[in-house]
Amino acid sequence: MTAMIEARGLTKRYGKTVALDGLDLTADAGQVVAVLGPNGAGKSTALALLVGLRRPDSGRARLFGSDPRRPVARRDVGVALQESAFPQTLRVQELFTLIRAHYAPPPASWAPFDRLGIPSLARRQLGGLSGGERRRVAVALALAGRPALLVLDEPTAGLDAESRRAVWDAVREQADRGGAVLVTTHQLEEADALATRVLLLEAGRVVADGTVDSIKAAAGLVRVSFRRPPGLVLDGAELEGDRIRLLCDDAGASVACLVRRGVPLADLEVRPLTLEEALTARRRKCPA
Repeated sequence: MTAMIEARGLTKRYGKTVALDGLDLTADAGQVVAVLGPNGAGKSTALALLVGLRRPDSGRARLFGSDPRRPVARRDVGVALQESAFPQTLRVQELFTLIRAHYAPPPASWAPFDRLGIPSLARRQLGGLSGGERRRVAVALALAGRPALLVLDEPTAGLDAESRRAVWDAVREQADRGGAVLVTTHQLEEADALATRVLLLEAGRVVADGTVDSIKAAAGLVRVSFRRPPGLVLDGAELEGDRIRLLCDDAGASVACLVRRGVPLADLEVRPLTLEEALTARRRKCPA
């Protein structure tokens, strides 16, 4: 079965700067693939190559088995980039009507627009929208044709909590109906909540690749926390407000040791690591 999106050995340089160095990536039906990394890691460059906006220096990108620079390859792709150059005087409703007219036949459902609060913006001029409102419009436009593949570059940047949840729901619905999603994000909580697969980029290279669960398991740790008794100091522990946090490989043994020492364990919590905690632990184990 042909992957909806595929990259093999993608490399891109800007002068002497290597923006992307040998990226391998696939996204299939029902998957949400999150590409993580700090600013300058190569996330936006990867998306530009994968959707045919830029040409790789080496390697190969494919959309539905075809070169992404061919218009036919992009017909079933919805894209929302970080910056969207909307016509300033056009109204939101007019822009949606224009975009929907490019699909044959136009989708009957406007559900994504309702979920993202677009009807309340319908008569507003695009030039008068806030940054968060523009992000919602961009994501809704990417969904306008019910694409098989949805590509989102930092889709919730600048959004309030309610709008962010609406975007998350749209991403989940896309995967549930058999589509694929490729998303870049700085927010590890977002990747933890949405992704079936995670790629971590650092300086253009993939340094971690796997399911969220496999990355957490690779850390080999569990989080133990409890309310800090007055004056208690523990080697290797971290403070989180009025709580002590320990990352340990054997929670039972660690708790038993604390009990033997007579440490009061008020509001004890033992849970798996979040994605953010797992990646932080990985960096400590494998310093650059």
